[in-house]
Amino acid sequence: MVFQVQIQFFMMGQDQGFKFNEIILLWKLAKEAEIEEPLKLYVSVPTLNMAISKVIMNAKENGTESLESTQNFIAKLYDYRTKIDLEHDSKKGLDSTKYLEKGQRLRIILKGKGVFASEILNVGHELIIQLPLQKNVRTVEPGDWVTHDVSVYLWRKGDAGYVFDTRVTNAGIFQGQSVIYLAHTNQLERAQKRKSVRSACQIYAQLYFIDTTAEPNYDALEVEPGYKCLLEDISEDGAMIRIGGLGRQNVKIKIQFDIDERIIIMFGIIRAVEFNQQANQSRLHFECLHIEKEMKNKILEFIYRDLSEDKKNELTALAEVEEESLAENGVRDVDYSELVNPSVEPRSEEVDFEEPISFDGDAS
Repeated sequence: MVFQVQIQFFMMGQDQGFKFNEIILLWKLAKEAEIEEPLKLYVSVPTLNMAISKVIMNAKENGTESLESTQNFIAKLYDYRTKIDLEHDSKKGLDSTKYLEKGQRLRIILKGKGVFASEILNVGHELIIQLPLQKNVRTVEPGDWVTHDVSVYLWRKGDAGYVFDTRVTNAGIFQGQSVIYLAHTNQLERAQKRKSVRSACQIYAQLYFIDTTAEPNYDALEVEPGYKCLLEDISEDGAMIRIGGLGRQNVKIKIQFDIDERIIIMFGIIRAVEFNQQANQSRLHFECLHIEKEMKNKILEFIYRDLSEDKKNELTALAEVEEESLAENGVRDVDYSELVNPSVEPRSEEVDFEEPISFDGDAS
């Protein structure tokens, strides 16, 4: 039986583009982490997160983190992680909670209380759902849900994952069960929909204009100060940059900053500008066109690690919803609440653009 699983694991790894020695390492990681279903490394973001963390930890311990082979492997893991994490389904999908069905399993986030499991019992004027439980235990009484806003996550069979926000309107008894009532909404979002995972941040950086008449030196480390700016969110392929003054579109720039005392350099172009005249500041939508692999991996490590408790709850809910999608495809259940790691795009809160930020330099 074990031999058969190994064959399936190696065949799937080859189909996904991994080299033979990489598949051996993934198999070893699956065994060391005591993953009951090693094939989950190819289909499960939380499980793959464990492997990535293990690779990075081992590389740091044995001093191979900066080797090109190590960074290539980590980059390949991150690329594959993004591939299976994000939703590329082009069909219209669900546009109202009125079309949900009885029996639909849900994950509910009540702010300050964590993640709960529930199920739809009836769809009518409102959604009637079982009293949400945590690990099958009632931790919040029915009446304590009423009037609270909640976030609801679900996997719609044959479609995709969805998330929506709504309000608990009432509590009571339905068909002999304790229930709460949720207001309908037409504001549903796919649970994963971006080309890259983006995280809110507050990182001060140096901005430099690129000489377009010469070939850029990607290895050059700037020692002279540039224009001071603030990164408000970041991903491996771009950032939202706040500067003083009026920014310009289609300008090629590079930004230089530190993450965990590691210098990061990103080369790219300003695709769009939002100017606030009252604050005399601009937000620059920056697309990264070049970044070294090790630096890209460091950004991804930062994004997936630096999360608030609320965002961790979102990721737990999404991971449990993912478990349902895996179950639909015949993959056995695991307790994802114990495995959750940053895995999807968080709903970040933007800095209030009406509040100017002090810059010592002007990047206009």
